[in-house]
Amino acid sequence: MRWVNRQVRRGEGILLGALPILLLVLLYLFFAAQRHAINPADKILPLPGAMAQALSSLLFVPDQLSGKLLFWADTGASLYRLGIGLGIATLTALVVGLILGVLPTVRATFSPLVTGIAVIPPIALLPILFIALGLGETAKIALIVIGITPVMVRDIMAHVAALPREQIVKAQTLGANSWQIIIRVALPQAMPRLLHAMRLALGPAWVFLISAEAIASDVGLGYRIFLVRRYLSMDVIIPYVAWIALLAIIMDVALLALSRRMFCWAHEAGR
Repeated sequence: MRWVNRQVRRGEGILLGALPILLLVLLYLFFAAQRHAINPADKILPLPGAMAQALSSLLFVPDQLSGKLLFWADTGASLYRLGIGLGIATLTALVVGLILGVLPTVRATFSPLVTGIAVIPPIALLPILFIALGLGETAKIALIVIGITPVMVRDIMAHVAALPREQIVKAQTLGANSWQIIIRVALPQAMPRLLHAMRLALGPAWVFLISAEAIASDVGLGYRIFLVRRYLSMDVIIPYVAWIALLAIIMDVALLALSRRMFCWAHEAGR
């Protein structure tokens, strides 16, 4: 049997997916043990025991100044900012993408503007946002929204514009106006694509969030990482990075499960 024709069962897929991660962990442990054999005080590649000890103080010991458990305070602040930003971006992308996708005149008018905004590096706008909106939550959330909304709009717009023309014609034959076509024809078919666009936007959204927190914040996962880097506290940085990755994976899996449950017709059989 050719490899291109071999199908992977669910159990095999989980095992195969775990192998590269396990290999990376083993490689890290090998090099960390090598460095500590030469220098027991090495801070670049901390051993698991050192990371567990450093993380436990953030998990279970209240901060002397704020009285909060810093790990959970950082996680809550970051997830709040990410959730608000992603929610605003998703709603905006859905509305604007549907209108641009269904109405050719509106698409021809505003599509170049959306494209122009999408190619601007959002990080370059961060100083402008801090000057205009201050150093509070608004600027951080705005960076996430500005960073991911144009790309999501373009994705939804292209998907809706590519819908079979026959569907539009049949809807008009049955008496549907432009608004009804948007709601009853385009919207149901755009929803699975919207969840897919959210999954693709998760990575950039985390990048913009961490960038904003690193520059101006007093709580958050990005803030903590850049705060302890001056002390070379890799025993804190590595667990925080791993935690961010785990949160992103959980969100991605949740969105995929939601899409498959609500829009099973949009997914190929067996996937």
